[in-house]
Amino acid sequence: MIICSIQLIFFCIKRQLNRFNIEIVHESIETKPGNSLKSRLEESVGVIVSHCYQCGKCTAGCPLNEDMDIKPNQVLRMLQAELPGYEDRLLSSLSIWLCLACDTCYSRCPQEVKLSQVMDFLRQESVRQNKVNPKAKDILSFHKAFLETIEKNGKLNEVWLTLNYKLKTLNMIQDVQKAPSMFFKGKLNPIPSRIQHVKEMEKIFQRISENEGGDK
Repeated sequence: MIICSIQLIFFCIKRQLNRFNIEIVHESIETKPGNSLKSRLEESVGVIVSHCYQCGKCTAGCPLNEDMDIKPNQVLRMLQAELPGYEDRLLSSLSIWLCLACDTCYSRCPQEVKLSQVMDFLRQESVRQNKVNPKAKDILSFHKAFLETIEKNGKLNEVWLTLNYKLKTLNMIQDVQKAPSMFFKGKLNPIPSRIQHVKEMEKIFQRISENEGGDK
């Protein structure tokens, strides 16, 4: 009787292990590591995500970690895991748009993982796949307005940047009370100045757009 019970227990354990192995194999087929977000990131920017050992210093030092839906160290862990669904969660997260690229995380990281480059890549992928978090639409509009100003003038002009941003977001009265004082202090020049070879700057943007499939 005891022997039969032991054999039954071993049979159940073996069955569960076989089932577990099948699930792992099935999952690995679905994730396709060679084409995963982690693989594309490492190939594109050269940051080795596996170097992170989750000490948490990046999150502890990040000035915006309390506002993030996915903490900086969790971003790296999710990339390492390469599990189904993690790519969509990362690309549709708000965290990648809140990153200031201040590199506080990099200065604290014992493995020197360049997390700001990771965030920049994730933002580009988010735009390319049309998965930008709705709460980040104004941030994305500012990014586009900034780049368009640089493309047209070769340098930044605050007035044209502000007008472009407000036309994109329709936030017409946001910070408008600051305009008079900035104007009288010479911070707002309505006439944009341009660099000498602005056409060369436009060519640079054109090449980038072609390489990235039409997205700046």
